[in-house]
Amino acid sequence: MIRKGREQDLPQVAAIYDHILTEEEAGRSTVGWVRGVYPTEATAREAMDKGELFVLEEDGGIIAAAKINQEQVPEYAQAPWRYADVPEEQVMVLHTLVVDPAQAGKGAGRAFVAFYEEYARTHGCAYLRMDTNVKNQAARRLYAHLGYWEVGVVPCIFNGIEGVELVCLEKKL
Repeated sequence: MIRKGREQDLPQVAAIYDHILTEEEAGRSTVGWVRGVYPTEATAREAMDKGELFVLEEDGGIIAAAKINQEQVPEYAQAPWRYADVPEEQVMVLHTLVVDPAQAGKGAGRAFVAFYEEYARTHGCAYLRMDTNVKNQAARRLYAHLGYWEVGVVPCIFNGIEGVELVCLEKKL
């Protein structure tokens, strides 16, 4: 079940961030995040406070989370979008999609993207955008498989992390 995140979900979402960062630090995955910089529990709290945090709950625990809104980060202005001239109110954005590494490969990421697409539809948004670090090959494969087009790579400082090569992706419903 995917639902809006609540206060009591924040420790579990932060634990997912921690698990992902531990996997990266151990060399078992590569997402391009930095512990203590991004993402943190404050990242999830800010999204929850705005009503933009969504969680995938299974058997009473949170196994995935993301922020969904219509906010296009400033770096998006540098991307060569296919649908560059669409009104901003028709664009929905997925941010910081995370799946607990213990649940990887079981369909949680795919389920979350399907939820995101339906959420966009019900909010009148036919244009979907998201981003990931160029290093995050697993996410890039998933998004390509789900029909997202990589429009370009934007070199930047992203969420406080220097040297990021931000892959910008989009899809039209």
